[in-house]
Amino acid sequence: MTTSAEIMERYRQVMFPAAAPYHGDAPLIADRAKDQYIWDVDGKRYLDFFGGILTVSVGHCNDEISERTMAQLRKLQHTSTIYVNESMVRLAEKVAELTPGRLQKCFFTNSGTEANETAVLAARMYTGNPIIITLRHAYSGRSMLAMSLSAQGPWRLGGVVDPYVRHARNPYTFRAPAGMSAEQVVDLCVADLEETIATATEGRIAAFMAEPIQGAGGFIVPPEDYFQRILPIVRAAGGVFISDEVQTGWGRTGGKWFGIEQWGVEPDIMTFAKGMGNGSPIGCTIATPEIADAVAGLTFSTFGGNPVTMATTLATIEYMEAHDTPTNCQVQGESMAEKLAEFAAEFPIIGEARGMGLMQALEIVQPGGIEPDAARTVAFVDACKKKGLLLGKGGLYGNAVRIAPHLNVSAEDMDVAMDIIAGALAEVS
Repeated sequence: MTTSAEIMERYRQVMFPAAAPYHGDAPLIADRAKDQYIWDVDGKRYLDFFGGILTVSVGHCNDEISERTMAQLRKLQHTSTIYVNESMVRLAEKVAELTPGRLQKCFFTNSGTEANETAVLAARMYTGNPIIITLRHAYSGRSMLAMSLSAQGPWRLGGVVDPYVRHARNPYTFRAPAGMSAEQVVDLCVADLEETIATATEGRIAAFMAEPIQGAGGFIVPPEDYFQRILPIVRAAGGVFISDEVQTGWGRTGGKWFGIEQWGVEPDIMTFAKGMGNGSPIGCTIATPEIADAVAGLTFSTFGGNPVTMATTLATIEYMEAHDTPTNCQVQGESMAEKLAEFAAEFPIIGEARGMGLMQALEIVQPGGIEPDAARTVAFVDACKKKGLLLGKGGLYGNAVRIAPHLNVSAEDMDVAMDIIAGALAEVS
């Protein structure tokens, strides 16, 4: 049998080193997976509480979904968007049915990066303005435009930036100026957005684009009235609102289908990927009819609307509906949040426990302070792996532990994970 060391040696010879896996010299080399578990090539089993970056949404190799994937694979595998297939139409109808407000027309691609690029294209063509405002600490993908939209230095590679992107202050309450209340943080963000439009644009913009909860930024949750305060400024500047739901969509935040619904506003465009297809490569942009119709001219996507991906994604969403996963996210998310709050009170290396639904984070800091501790974060995530639990990390400073189990996680698995987290925190504190 091939060993882990042998596979990693081969990996280093043929892969870009920039695509560095988690866990340093002892990365997980996945062999197989089923439901909530992944097994490595050495046969060790892990409880997966990160889901391939919030992508395996309802369990690995979910039987109900896999059966429909295979049925479609045997019937029709590929057409590109130059032909129409009913699976694509049925999925678009389902997305339009579930999304809020007047969102109606879809464009399918392969990833969140492409979904976000499509959204920006649509906003620019609809408004006739090129300026896009995003938030600091945002992550939008790995293309040149998406890296320009992102506002985390480590993820901006290649030295090429879109000259029409501006970044405004994000509502990161934990790292706001000392002593500021949540309301004052929102005031600060509102003033910063107004100043950004006044000084870094000609007063008109194409769009404001934001994640309802920042994902790669470290699961940063805005104050409740943030979006309600921000959007009138965006509208007054002629802009549309793009809600990036690549990580927050499909019930992840609990109780509602989409993260932006938690904040009581309606977007003009929404983007999805990741958990929408339970691991199948999917990107989706949905817009109001007038915005979608403004994208006039020739465009297509070779793999967007792929029949197999469409059938898999529709099966995933229908599984979520049948099993009411948004409610499970709320119930299990509240349970996890309560436990993480107890850990924050017990362990001085936790600067903040935050999140919503099954999108929870621990910000790891120097004991008793707010100085980010990236090294201890790595040690903690590694300790959890050794105990059989997979977690994520992120944040601009590399010190946010991201905890995002599958949307149908059980109370029993939640208890197991919390026990492992408690033991790992004790080890590294």
